[in-house]
Amino acid sequence: MERRVGTVSRGIRCPIIREGDDLSKIVVESVLEAAESEGFALRDRDVISLTESIVARAQGNYATVQDIAADVKAKLGGETIGVIFPILSRNRFAICLKGIAMGAKKVVLMLSYPSDEVGNALLTYDQLDEKGVNPYSDVLTLEKYRELFGENKHEFTGVDYVEYYANIIKEAGAEVEVIFANQAKAILDYTDCVLACDIHTRVRTKRILKAAGAKIVCGLDDIMTASVNGSGYNEKYGLLGSNKATEDKIKLFPKECQELVLDIQSQLLTKTGKHVEVMVYGDGAFKDPQGKIWELADPVVSPAYTSGLIGTPNELKLKYLADNDFKNLSGAELKAAIEKSIKAKNGSLVGNMASQGTTPRQLTDLIGSLCDLTSGSGDKGTPVVLVQGYFDNYTD
Repeated sequence: MERRVGTVSRGIRCPIIREGDDLSKIVVESVLEAAESEGFALRDRDVISLTESIVARAQGNYATVQDIAADVKAKLGGETIGVIFPILSRNRFAICLKGIAMGAKKVVLMLSYPSDEVGNALLTYDQLDEKGVNPYSDVLTLEKYRELFGENKHEFTGVDYVEYYANIIKEAGAEVEVIFANQAKAILDYTDCVLACDIHTRVRTKRILKAAGAKIVCGLDDIMTASVNGSGYNEKYGLLGSNKATEDKIKLFPKECQELVLDIQSQLLTKTGKHVEVMVYGDGAFKDPQGKIWELADPVVSPAYTSGLIGTPNELKLKYLADNDFKNLSGAELKAAIEKSIKAKNGSLVGNMASQGTTPRQLTDLIGSLCDLTSGSGDKGTPVVLVQGYFDNYTD
């Protein structure tokens, strides 16, 4: 019988992972037990994906707010520091802010507006237009912000992040001043020691600040890049990609984990004879149409993956072929013509009109987004995802 199913994404239930666990063994056993339980078989080019959270947890890659404070003080001087462009997140940034504030006497908190880098909104553009505020040039004090806009709570969390972040800084023992601006160099009117907290625009932000004469410029990727008092660390990403673990501890983005994905791939080849691909994934790269939030708060979707996941899709758009090249065909004749086109495709399809509308993104970003949606971030208990048939096409 002709195969009737294409891509399938399955969440794989696993034990709760603790520091020091043999993650390779747990993942391999969990996938094989799921296959036996549900009656499916592994195939060549299946993709097994592990959420970054269980990798970092197995590594024991944690740091405390005291560790963060010590590193911030050592690198930024411990006096008045500018903390600019943080995302608005209780899970992602609030606890980092606590540690940062503990490492300074005063924090000038500069928030981007009307939203943060990933789309969490303080305000709407309609509010700005109504008050005649130009977000590209205007710098607002906290007093002016409150006069114009009052209290603005996040649509989904119900949190007034301006008040919430200011209170965190004060409770950590530092003086706080809040301003609102979208030009990085605006912070230099308040301090020349700056911690750039943006994620995907951080390289540009740091370049602009240095060119404008800042004395010290660090990014979140420069904090916790080495162990502090025996803490965890991430040499490449620092605090980027970290999550709240407890009220005083964060789980950092996993350290180098290429050996892990290769080990899982090797073990499954030995046990099943199938050559699967393996990746570690964090946030997917997609945008919520209601809240306007772009999900990707991690520095990358995938920090480690096997070689078969390098590259971008190279696909033909079936509806283009059906509506253009073969618009006069139907039924079996149309099916045969499309299958022939797919089999005949050769080399890169970049610039080919028949590939327009296919998603021009890295495979790891596409698959990681699928896995993030499959595993969720709550109580599903499926930190491993098996994707089958992703590399199939209409002819398979």
